[in-house]
Amino acid sequence: MEVVLEFADKFVSQLQSPALAFLLAGFAAAALGSKIHIPGAINQFTVFMLLMAIGLRAGTEIREGNILEMAVPALFSSVLGACIVLLGSITLARLPGVRREDALATSGLFGAVSASTMAAAILALEEAGIFVEAWVAALYPFMDIPALILAIVLANIWVHKQKGDEGSDPSVASIAKDSLRGSALTALLAGVAIGLLTQPSRVVDEFYDPLFLGFLSILMFTLGIDAFKEIRELLKVAHWYALYAFVGPVVHGLMGFGLGYIAHMLVGLSPGGVIMLAVLAASNSDVSGPPTLRAGIPSANPSTYLGTSTGVGTPVAIAICIPLFIALGKTVFPDI
Repeated sequence: MEVVLEFADKFVSQLQSPALAFLLAGFAAAALGSKIHIPGAINQFTVFMLLMAIGLRAGTEIREGNILEMAVPALFSSVLGACIVLLGSITLARLPGVRREDALATSGLFGAVSASTMAAAILALEEAGIFVEAWVAALYPFMDIPALILAIVLANIWVHKQKGDEGSDPSVASIAKDSLRGSALTALLAGVAIGLLTQPSRVVDEFYDPLFLGFLSILMFTLGIDAFKEIRELLKVAHWYALYAFVGPVVHGLMGFGLGYIAHMLVGLSPGGVIMLAVLAASNSDVSGPPTLRAGIPSANPSTYLGTSTGVGTPVAIAICIPLFIALGKTVFPDI
């Protein structure tokens, strides 16, 4: 009962948070037929600013931290990304009326990480006064890349079998290379490298930190507009995807929380780090994943995986999963 009350309190608080408020405002504007449009270039710059800021903090923390303590959460992140795809392959992919390549592309996005959800979670933990190691943000690629690679490999194997093994086998190396070249991962990894090799505290304190909330609000508003558009497309395809988008983030997040708790016991990952790992697992890629999957699984219908992730999954991860796992964290770790 205590965790339910804690969740309800955090849920109400999250509804009042700037991040979710801007997302809901964008959704409402699109639903009311507003002609407002955020140019793609501005959206790309916004994502760059947020991930560069997160990467700079993570790189600085990695430089000052213990690499051995980071190894276990990094390993668990890779396991989570792959397991989420495998779970989707035996659940969503087997539902009636669901094409296997569409289901694998969808589970690939849900195994990967959402930059916007990660940024919103960092803000929520800061507002709640919960400490989290800055390097936890650097777990992004460890979860993202295995999920996308596995989804693309499994989907291509399936397509080749259906065609009688025509065409060439998918190249894991090329998939990983394309994932690493994605704009989101490039910005994050560049920030990590700069933070790791230099002393960027001044530019972070004077430039990135003061602008962080403003850029996050722009990204949330844009995601709200996109969410409405994608939901309309999703409902034309199948309702199973909407169900998966509601249930999946919670199940995936619980998997992440469980492995995070093991990392807490093994290497001392902080309670905030456990919550962040759960949120990363609950999130679904809205920046780096879609273009990678478009190229890697061309036979998949974008309306299914984009509508499921952007239209339903991201709002669920931000509005429900962040307060849920903060409440669960406070129940499991009463001292935070």
